[in-house]
Amino acid sequence: MSNKRTKGVTVIRPIVYGNIATLLPQKKIPDSDHTHKWTVSVKGLNNEDISSFVKKVTFKLHETYANPQRVVEHPPFELTETGWGEFELTIKLQFVPESGEKPVMLYHNLRLHPYEEDGSISTANKNKPVFTDPTEYLYQIFLQNPSTGLQPRSTPNNPYSVQAEIDEIRKIEEATKKVQEQLVIYKDKLEKTTKELDEVKVELERVKK
Repeated sequence: MSNKRTKGVTVIRPIVYGNIATLLPQKKIPDSDHTHKWTVSVKGLNNEDISSFVKKVTFKLHETYANPQRVVEHPPFELTETGWGEFELTIKLQFVPESGEKPVMLYHNLRLHPYEEDGSISTANKNKPVFTDPTEYLYQIFLQNPSTGLQPRSTPNNPYSVQAEIDEIRKIEEATKKVQEQLVIYKDKLEKTTKELDEVKVELERVKK
């Protein structure tokens, strides 16, 4: 299929990346100070398979790990390890060669604390890679493997939903309103202070005379 670009087309494919972690039973790993078992993953919005357009994912771990760059070339795009400390992971998404797309870099702070009563933790982030004028090959992949989009409401396993987006918009609107109200207050204070300074200047000029 042609690698010719599909002009005027923009495709957005949301992905979710993050990690889960659980406390390790004491003495689980002999001669080790590791306290947690964790898994970092990259997947579609609703656990969709993204291997139709993602060729491989490279997870860059902390340099204290042996072979800190781990490459996963088949779904599920995830990596499981053990450790004791939190650190920033670099996640590199490389798309199928026929796409002609540059890699996308993601950054995730591995979280091990605080955990739930059962000793587990789950954290996720959403990213929306934008494909502008995709190749005909990639565009056909998207048409044949459409995203299911946001679910109406969030679930414990998927916090992203239409309702969550609406709630986020409301929070932003409320925050914007508060900022605007504060700006009005500060503007009034500034005008009052400026007026008082002008009056002081006039009085000083009068005294000099």
